Amino acid sequence: MILQHELVLIEYYHIFIIALLFIQSLNPKLQKPRVGLWLPAMAGLGVVVALFNFNAQGEMLSGAYRIDMLSQFFKVLVTMGFAMAVLNASRQPTLPAEKRHDYFLLMALSALGLIILASSVELITVYLALELSSYSLYAIVALRRTERRAAESAVKYIMFGAAATALALYGFSYILAAQHTSYIAELGTKAWSWSQQPMAIVGLTLFMCGMFYKLALFPFHFWAPDVYQGASNETATYIATLPKLGVLVVLIRLAALTPGPQITLVMAIFAAVSMTYGNLCALVQTDIKRLLGYSAMAHAGYIMVGLVAGTLAGLDAAAFYALAYILMNLTCFWVICRVAADGRNLTLEDLNGLHKRAPVLAFVLAVSAFSLVGLPPTAGFMGKLFLLTAAWDHGYNWLVIVAAVNTAISIYYYLNLVRHAYTKDEPLRAPAVQSEPLFSNLWGLVLAGLLILLGTIPGPVFDVAVAANSQMMGY
Repeated sequence: MILQHELVLIEYYHIFIIALLFIQSLNPKLQKPRVGLWLPAMAGLGVVVALFNFNAQGEMLSGAYRIDMLSQFFKVLVTMGFAMAVLNASRQPTLPAEKRHDYFLLMALSALGLIILASSVELITVYLALELSSYSLYAIVALRRTERRAAESAVKYIMFGAAATALALYGFSYILAAQHTSYIAELGTKAWSWSQQPMAIVGLTLFMCGMFYKLALFPFHFWAPDVYQGASNETATYIATLPKLGVLVVLIRLAALTPGPQITLVMAIFAAVSMTYGNLCALVQTDIKRLLGYSAMAHAGYIMVGLVAGTLAGLDAAAFYALAYILMNLTCFWVICRVAADGRNLTLEDLNGLHKRAPVLAFVLAVSAFSLVGLPPTAGFMGKLFLLTAAWDHGYNWLVIVAAVNTAISIYYYLNLVRHAYTKDEPLRAPAVQSEPLFSNLWGLVLAGLLILLGTIPGPVFDVAVAANSQMMGY
């Protein structure tokens, strides 16, 4: 029964992909589908939630694909994020009409790769799933009509992605040569110290660097601001959220190996620099998506605090913060896509007077900004509280202090969004807010409500994360 439910989930994405491929091949000039694509995406989310059993356990593909609470937790998040991303991109002004179905086809392929990645417990399977989720995104970044920066961003994304992939494969060869296995469970029984297995330490570091690229962690962050800025608003929404989920579940499984102080120290240094550099660069940005690109670097550093802690509480906090981060970004990008009805890149000045033009969207933006900062009573506050308390008194108190200082730095540029929306006069040529305000406002309020709900009642979701990581670590 467990494997049947898993196959239902995978087949849902297959059917979604095949249907889009069939429609596109049948009539490639079809500009608007008869049924909104968001309907099957939301229906798929309902089916997945209804069939999921968080207590499920099982294996497939000779043990390379594992079904456990951790994988189920992240699959629900991926499916939820995919449905929201499709809903957000259902009206995309900068997408050529003839490329519409191709766009959602590639997005579904990427989501399928992330679903497989959540259950991958063998390094080659991890690599293949990661590439399936990545190559689809390389293509959709360039699908922005009459925008040269989109092509430039796509080229940068591909080049940096190829380099990160080569680095990960090179590290995998070292791991395999030193430890003679590629299964994460078996790797957990091996020695991980510089004195006993220096080749394995180097290999694991290189392999994790490939994961850090997707997370936009320093020093593999160079692509994020340019890709966020060059891609369409809707594409940037997807890239800023879902790929990070797939990478995080792999990093959580690898962090459970307790790979030794050398790798942990490297991760801590990367986290500290990523937080500081990302926040300082975001302070001077005027393009909102570029600002969020540097913000992604900082949040990658925050997530790493939980992994560096090396404790069950740290892994729990990282998993919870992943959910909070997705909701924060989806909410913020939802407002950006609604305000930029013509698909333009918004600047801070474009938000001036938003509380008069679209008061509900201005409120939703304020909630997402407060959550990104980490102010109560939002999910961002609880996520950072869990992260910092989990890492304190485990040998990296200096990293907790750096994270707290960087949270204070980020207050300026996040609340600057709210300041422009509420205290500045409306410009003469303000961008037109997207039509259908009732639907836009209603869904925006749902996202804002979820952020507040997770900030006030985090227990049920956090308990699921605790149970998932406890099961993985055998507690």
